[in-house]
Amino acid sequence: MAAKKAKTVFVCQECGSESAKWVGQCPVCHAWNCMVEEKVIDFDENDKRRRTSGKTSKAPGSDNFGGIGSRAGKPEKLSQIKSGETSRIDTGISELNRVLGGGLVPGSLTLISGEPGIGKSTIIIQAASHIAETRGKVLYVSGEESEEQIKMRADRVCSKGQLASDNLFILSETNIENIAQVTEVLKPEFLIIDSIQTMYSAELESAPGSVSQVRICGNELMRIGKMNGIPVFIVAHVTKSGDLAGPRIVEHMVDCVLSFTGDRSHEMRILRAQKNRFGTTSEIGAFEMAEEGLIPIENLSGVLMEEMDRDSDGAVATAVYEGTRPLILEVQALTSYNNNAGFARRTALGIDNSRLSMLIAVLEKKMGMNLFNQDIYVNVVGGIRPEGTYIDLAVALAVYSTYKSVKLDSKTLVLGEIGLTGDLRAVQHADRIIKEAQRLGFKRIVLPIKNAQNAKTKTGNIDGIEVIGLRNVAEAASLFNKNS
Repeated sequence: MAAKKAKTVFVCQECGSESAKWVGQCPVCHAWNCMVEEKVIDFDENDKRRRTSGKTSKAPGSDNFGGIGSRAGKPEKLSQIKSGETSRIDTGISELNRVLGGGLVPGSLTLISGEPGIGKSTIIIQAASHIAETRGKVLYVSGEESEEQIKMRADRVCSKGQLASDNLFILSETNIENIAQVTEVLKPEFLIIDSIQTMYSAELESAPGSVSQVRICGNELMRIGKMNGIPVFIVAHVTKSGDLAGPRIVEHMVDCVLSFTGDRSHEMRILRAQKNRFGTTSEIGAFEMAEEGLIPIENLSGVLMEEMDRDSDGAVATAVYEGTRPLILEVQALTSYNNNAGFARRTALGIDNSRLSMLIAVLEKKMGMNLFNQDIYVNVVGGIRPEGTYIDLAVALAVYSTYKSVKLDSKTLVLGEIGLTGDLRAVQHADRIIKEAQRLGFKRIVLPIKNAQNAKTKTGNIDGIEVIGLRNVAEAASLFNKNS
């Protein structure tokens, strides 16, 4: 039996690197105050694996790998490897498939995080029930809830046909070695771990959720998934600031990181991929939390715009292109006089505060607005946080609208990137956004001059919608004259 000795090391909670002594700054990722003390098992020199046993040397260029040990992997020719796109597993949830890039990839590790009560376990049990009914055995491992609690949720969100399936298995366990043994015997088509912070390995003395435990449990789950071709879903908690709770090393280990956001007091939930080795990270999925579980929202633009019926100062319709579809949004702004000169507030929900500060500076310089004594609040309605610079012009016009107390027609759509010189820069996929605006009944679309010229060249006469091209943000002031 190998001799095991416990030793003390300091592990970085950000990158997982180890140090023999405590340091204020991690020498690898340079994060401050991230080193925590942990005890790990140090194996005797005689217990090291003999990696060279069973191997036979071959002549250079030989493709005969028969002499390699049975535990070692064998290289394959790239031309003979089949594409994984045809083997994706349908989760039965259209918006989840969209965010994943078309479905689950066999052997992949997917991390899903979100606040408590946001709907992580709900969407997982829905996907698990569908796969159990259509594909085969599914193992749901819970370290936080009992079998009865999971059964109650399944009764609420799953159909009777899915619940009648004998392929969905529930296991309350936190020991990763026991989970590996059950998986080897059951051989499921889909494995769920809820949650990674509760799992531990008996090989380590540190508490569950520590850097060492998360790393060894993540490696074991990766081994299970890759060797058996099982897609693994891992649930993780987040802190109050929205960051992943505990060590972030698990983010580097998995293939896909999904983030569930939304206000628990409202029905809408947004699922976004922050990392995806098998698809794009710009795709988002929208759900409505109902009594029977999470319901995918196919027409997200229509839902976000259904309350923008009448003209209102400070409200501007805009659009972004997320993944494979255009998305119509509403941007709202409010300005309020502040008596404390030099201490005006700049609050933004849905866009970066530094981006808002830049747009305000452009408005002051190029449009002659005095905003130094104005508190400015900007909100992207619906809790959406769009990526890119599509909504720059909409944010600027929303601030202009509320400051000047003028209204922009609610049937007008505005998009475009604003540079520091005040010029409007073209955005991508403008032609597809125009088609989406036509479908939703918009009468006028305002965008950079280059996009307007390209749209008219591609589509000719655009029926039912007026396309207006602008060169700079100052020209946009004329849009309000007709509606003042």
